[in-house]
Amino acid sequence: MIRLTPRRTSGTVTVPASKSQTIRAFLIAAFSRERSTIRHPLISADTLSAVNAIKALGAKVAFSSDSSEAYVDATGLDASSPITIDAGNSGTTEYLLMPMAASLGVDITITGDSQLRSRPVGPLTGALRDLGVGVEDTDGKPPVRVRGPIKGGSTVIECRSSQYLSGLLLGCAMGQGDSRIDCSLLYEKPYVTLTLGWLRRQGIDFLISDDYESATMKGGQRYHGFDEYIPGDWSSASFFLAMAAMAGTSITVKGLDKDDPQGDKAILQILEAMGATVAWEGNDVTITGPKELKGGTFDLNAIPDTLPILAAAAACASGTTKLTNVPQARIKETDRISCMRENLETLGIRCEEEEDGLIIHGTGKVAGGSVKGFGDHRIIMAMASLSAAASGDIIIDDERAAEVTFPDFFHLLESIRN
Repeated sequence: MIRLTPRRTSGTVTVPASKSQTIRAFLIAAFSRERSTIRHPLISADTLSAVNAIKALGAKVAFSSDSSEAYVDATGLDASSPITIDAGNSGTTEYLLMPMAASLGVDITITGDSQLRSRPVGPLTGALRDLGVGVEDTDGKPPVRVRGPIKGGSTVIECRSSQYLSGLLLGCAMGQGDSRIDCSLLYEKPYVTLTLGWLRRQGIDFLISDDYESATMKGGQRYHGFDEYIPGDWSSASFFLAMAAMAGTSITVKGLDKDDPQGDKAILQILEAMGATVAWEGNDVTITGPKELKGGTFDLNAIPDTLPILAAAAACASGTTKLTNVPQARIKETDRISCMRENLETLGIRCEEEEDGLIIHGTGKVAGGSVKGFGDHRIIMAMASLSAAASGDIIIDDERAAEVTFPDFFHLLESIRN
């Protein structure tokens, strides 16, 4: 349990590296079967799940003394059957690894903690079957057993998680034959852009439509060792950016790239629409909150991970805020729509759940109270962020899950509470 008393929150923070970029880097490094250097990686529970996964496949991973660099030696990658990989709580690791592991041609079982085992994989396992992979899942959920190779062919998949498509693109490049992937539905497109950036830098040969809903991947390709820097994480930055907007103060977040393909940078536009001011200086962005934050209607389909923090910001705004077109928020670590409604109502904020979103009737004021973390890192950090604007103490029943992506979150928060 953690108790956060109301205090003015302003100052400067440097957020950790991107989780999404770090996990992709570790997986591609492993399947290169060469040596790679990853500079400025995120070290968190989720990324260490990816590290443990590639170690299980035979890759060696070492870190510099200050953990600012990771060294992957995949020259001895030796996937011998059978292998069981525990992806912990990392959905990114699971979804991207399944097709990549299927390229190895041996029995590999991928499982995880209780939360991960409740998350759907049926569309992805179905697509892999279409492409010639032997697959067994557990009623459409992990554990999942895959046995390659990926023979190639065509499949149609509904991607309520963009990670399904990202995983297929990463894996099919190593398939025996060419593959065609058509998406009957695709959410979270910016994360696919991020994956395509890695594929292009690796020299992978593929074709993809402008809307990302149809792709052809040439088989028989391979990845190569690399030396790359991982940029700051926009998802982590979103909590501090929103704090300034909620509290009417100024917070500077250092080490971000305004041209990064991470979709969550769109939170700047949303906070500006709610009345905040944004200013850039190099790779540092400063957000200053208004005297009164105002509600609005925002489509979060491309940025579902921002729903918890934007729901918190909406609670501090005057007027009604609608967070829409984000049904996939119900199948993340938790049902984030339902969990955020429950927490905000506990604090006296009237909310309405919709199938694909949340309506928050803000009054410009938030009382303190005891809320739940639900074992979900983004809900925990969103509720902690409310301490910047609440009139009373915010008490969270368990804060430990924040370590999944942002181990230093509470330390950084304390450093700017003055």
